[in-house]
Amino acid sequence: MNSKGKYYLTTAIAYTSGKPHVGNTYEIVLADAIARYKRKDGYDVLFQTGTDEHGQKIQEKAEKAGMTPQAFVDEMAAEVRRNWDVLHTSYDRFIRTTDPMHEKKVQQIFKRLYDQGDIYKGSYEGWYCTPCESFFTESQLKDGKCPDCGAPVQKAKEEAYFFRMSKYADRLMQYIEDHPDFIQPESRKNEMVNNFLKPGLQDLCVSRTSFSWGIPVEFDPGHVVYVWLDALTNYITFLGYEPEGESTEEYKKFWPADVHLIGKDILRFHTIYWPIFLMALGEELPHQVFGHPWLLVGEGKMSKSKGNVIYADHLVELFGVDAVRYYLLHEMPFANDGTITYELLIERTNSDLANILGNLVNRTVTMCHRYQNGVMGSHDVCEPVDEELKQVCLEAPEKVRRAMDQLKVGDAIDEVFAIFRRANKYIDETMPWVLGKDESKKGRLDTVLYNLLESIRFGAVLLEAFLPDAAQKIFAQLNTDKTCFDSLSSFGALPEGHQVGQAEILFARMDAEKKLEEVAVFQAAHAPQEEKKEPLPPHEPKDTIVYDDFAKVELTVAKVLHCEKVKKSKKLLRFELDLGYEKRQVLSGIAQWYEPEDLIGHNVVVVSNLAPRKMMGLDSCGMILSATCGENDVRVVLADGAVPGAHLS
Repeated sequence: MNSKGKYYLTTAIAYTSGKPHVGNTYEIVLADAIARYKRKDGYDVLFQTGTDEHGQKIQEKAEKAGMTPQAFVDEMAAEVRRNWDVLHTSYDRFIRTTDPMHEKKVQQIFKRLYDQGDIYKGSYEGWYCTPCESFFTESQLKDGKCPDCGAPVQKAKEEAYFFRMSKYADRLMQYIEDHPDFIQPESRKNEMVNNFLKPGLQDLCVSRTSFSWGIPVEFDPGHVVYVWLDALTNYITFLGYEPEGESTEEYKKFWPADVHLIGKDILRFHTIYWPIFLMALGEELPHQVFGHPWLLVGEGKMSKSKGNVIYADHLVELFGVDAVRYYLLHEMPFANDGTITYELLIERTNSDLANILGNLVNRTVTMCHRYQNGVMGSHDVCEPVDEELKQVCLEAPEKVRRAMDQLKVGDAIDEVFAIFRRANKYIDETMPWVLGKDESKKGRLDTVLYNLLESIRFGAVLLEAFLPDAAQKIFAQLNTDKTCFDSLSSFGALPEGHQVGQAEILFARMDAEKKLEEVAVFQAAHAPQEEKKEPLPPHEPKDTIVYDDFAKVELTVAKVLHCEKVKKSKKLLRFELDLGYEKRQVLSGIAQWYEPEDLIGHNVVVVSNLAPRKMMGLDSCGMILSATCGENDVRVVLADGAVPGAHLS
């Protein structure tokens, strides 16, 4: 088949802060289905994915794990890749942003943008979200929290380099108007234009000085490159873009990207920051950015704190690769959030895969062996009912193509299953088991079985992009190599006298109750292990005090307004507290046990009349009460039911 041209497809690169859950994995499976389809349709495909490995959150996670950041991301990148491989994704390139080549090119890009006046030095004061690695103004916050992920934000002030976003805002707005398919779905485009472009773009902070795990700014080593400028450029650096010279032939062939496939939560970075960076570099913009919806558990986002995280590799172990891929690809809406539960997965596997597809293939191949000794006969005893089945098959390739051109993968799968549904109906209409009892009907029986086997072949050829393993098993049962799209131009590629393979069960029906019991046992076996409790230290009683001594201690409920790590200290957290009647700064040596965002918004108990003292050059006006539950287990005493300013007595 002659190539129809190039097709460059990317996913967002996975952040190496932890193991990806099935919601993260949905994106790579979606991209894989698109890439497989395009390859089969005759395109020269480059499918790139990988990991994003720099940033403050990574540094903090590594410190908490007692590892160097590089060792930590090495381990996490391997885990991400293992999860991608478990679902048989066919990426062509798996990149890592700690690759020295990428780091060098990012430094060159930063220097070039600085030299041409797009980046300048200043200072930043605003609200910072560590999970998103993003700064926000007061007006951008939602209920005082990050507008993207809902996490608490921290006040940050530091010297930084900035990118002149406003310089390119009008040009980007015009590009979006001139290219209506650039941001998809349509609702995402409206969100970006109305919420960010029309109100006016502020200059973007593109360097940090408060942590070190990042790509150093070559001409100012105290700064590291903002993680999004580092991460987004992966789409061109690994393709062969050269900031200071001639780019490679691969870059010239494949850029611009045909589709950046990303989650809707990072749409702003890909449809505002990234296009503007490219404009500043004088490079073409990607043809399309597709912001896919989220996969929810029930009605909520997956979260370790909620205890509702589902991992793709666990699902594969319980249900198999094809069942998981089918659910992710078919059940996710085009523009709205989807949902996953074990009950729904069992139901969809039984109804679609076992009943509609598996049962059709098994009984058709079985009947071919029973009535024809596995050898296909002629197919010239036709009746009007045959034409509708053939028509469904012949129309399906174009219907699937139209859906895939719009990235409506679920709709494309529906068109494939329309063949299988129609074939099942055809069996009911023609009743081959009745024809098999009448020798005079042999010609008609041969035709019916031929039409069924050829219909299954049509469906399997189209199914391969979505369920490659199942399609290969069907081809084996049909014993055919007629598996390319060109073989679907006419109905009748299987030759008379063709020997079919042996019937095998593709998908076994599951007993829902027993399967859910199996899931429960599996979950219990794979539940996070509780940390072993350290024994309490021996109790050493202190001298007895009288009530008047205790009465001198003032214990006050205070709300945590802000919390951050103290620079150059591994132990201290700095708190801004609301005591009801005044605000205080208090330092506490609990950084080993708490992330700053864990405590923001909670009420704590403070010794409010403790004399101030200096710690790391900062005043600490009070002491936060905590309980020592073991040598390595300290818990802050919370008072969330009380109001700030209330006194304990």
